[in-house]
Amino acid sequence: MSCIESGKCAETHKCARAGPEDPFNTWFAKILEADSIILGSPTHFANVSVEMKSLIDRCGFMNITGGEMLKHKIGAAVVAVRRGGAASVFDELNKFFTYAQIHVASSCYWNNGIGRLPGEVQNDEEGVRIMKTLGKNMAYLLKKMNDPRTADIKPPA
Repeated sequence: MSCIESGKCAETHKCARAGPEDPFNTWFAKILEADSIILGSPTHFANVSVEMKSLIDRCGFMNITGGEMLKHKIGAAVVAVRRGGAASVFDELNKFFTYAQIHVASSCYWNNGIGRLPGEVQNDEEGVRIMKTLGKNMAYLLKKMNDPRTADIKPPA
């Protein structure tokens, strides 16, 4: 379901379009609770899946109408690709992070794994190494963010 920018979420911090079959409000509440976010999408015609597009558009609108609730979280994008198009998917996900002022965790290359069938990505040795590095870097950033020695350092407004 796509965002229609009704603005009702500014008052309630919930998507007014989300009905009983739509898990968006549950997902958004979990995102708000988390210190970090990992978003992943398969590559569909060199773009994110329609479900991911709906999620980032709705989260983005909730964030800007709700007072930048996602600001200063840590985010990482991961992409599944069969052959080509991963760069534009990676770009789309990272644009969401930067627009929402979410700090982007990096790896040693673009965060994508190559494969079409379930489990096939395990054969992509470089992709597996990239994801392991991403996990280590994200853990490092979370530890730094929660380091009691830096508790007096406040994020910029």
